[in-house]
Amino acid sequence: MNNKTCFFIGSRYASGSIKPQLAETVEKHITKYGVTTFTVGHYGNFDKIVIGVLKEAKNRHQNIKLYLLEPYALDKKVDTPENFDNTFYPEGLEFVPKRYAIAQANRYMIQNSDYLISHYPGVGNTRKLTEYAQKLEKKGLIKVTLL
Repeated sequence: MNNKTCFFIGSRYASGSIKPQLAETVEKHITKYGVTTFTVGHYGNFDKIVIGVLKEAKNRHQNIKLYLLEPYALDKKVDTPENFDNTFYPEGLEFVPKRYAIAQANRYMIQNSDYLISHYPGVGNTRKLTEYAQKLEKKGLIKVTLL
């Protein structure tokens, strides 16, 4: 079985009201699409909601792997959340100026994931990165799910 990967991107201002739809979407990615590895950041409200949903999913599907994206791994180490397997630091990120690290890490993950689950209100870098992923989707390089 191939190791299918999924990344998340969303607004730092996301409301907790998206949690049921997010949980249903994650479950579908595990059971229907065969995703076994999930990676998420940890800088906004969307990421916090995703982390909670993934912890619950790991209780039901102990075979899945959960990683916390760490764009500043060379500067400081963050604690890995409960039920998470490890942190992930994208290759080559040490050469990116610090102020661009999160955007570049997100772009790296989009380029190296099979699936993207995105939630955005239509503004900011999240929108730009989601539109970038949708262009890759047209080339068959990733599957994008919008919440």
